[in-house]
Amino acid sequence: MTRSGGVPFPAPGLTVGPEGRLRCAWCEGRDDYRTYHDEEWGRPETGDRALFEKVCLEGFQAGLSWITILRKRDDFRRVFAGFDIDAVAGFGEADVERLLADRSIVRHRGKIEAVVHNAGLAQQMRAEFGSLAAFFWSHEPAPADRPAVIDHGSVPATTPEATRLSRELRRRGWRFVGPVTCYSFMQAMGLVNDHLEGCEVRAEVERERSALIRPTPTVTRSA
Repeated sequence: MTRSGGVPFPAPGLTVGPEGRLRCAWCEGRDDYRTYHDEEWGRPETGDRALFEKVCLEGFQAGLSWITILRKRDDFRRVFAGFDIDAVAGFGEADVERLLADRSIVRHRGKIEAVVHNAGLAQQMRAEFGSLAAFFWSHEPAPADRPAVIDHGSVPATTPEATRLSRELRRRGWRFVGPVTCYSFMQAMGLVNDHLEGCEVRAEVERERSALIRPTPTVTRSA
């Protein structure tokens, strides 16, 4: 269906951007949010640093909006050594106090300490799986477990796969990784494609996912 002049009439959950492009409606109204939606959200990521960064930032988002975290992302990267896992794992109490005094980020002691704590656990998982990516991508849902159509009514707050990921991370000692946080992480990192049907980015993301070589464990896990 189109409006007069041939402009597409958006289905629920979609919006027409200022240039006439159909997108998921959650990103409309802010240029930085549209850029994030178009260029990052849902595109499959296999880099350990990027995956670690996103799971940490999802933890910081708890109780806040993602746009708040997105606009502080460069500052988070600056103070957390670019989310280099080894560097962050080496942070001590003086670093925590330094971060608590930095007004450019979210100054929450529990979340800051969780990033440092989780970095040490990420090191262990790299040794066990060969990469953090191999662990996270092992929790990608099977196609048969995904909705046949991704529309406004079929995108959940969490899923059984995200719940299992959360449970496994918490079993290993990770903090701020509840099921909703884990599903938001999976959506953002391309483990699922939750761009709605009709969103012009959806097909681009699906092509990238189809071409992706999934990371697999390269180190034998201990019993």
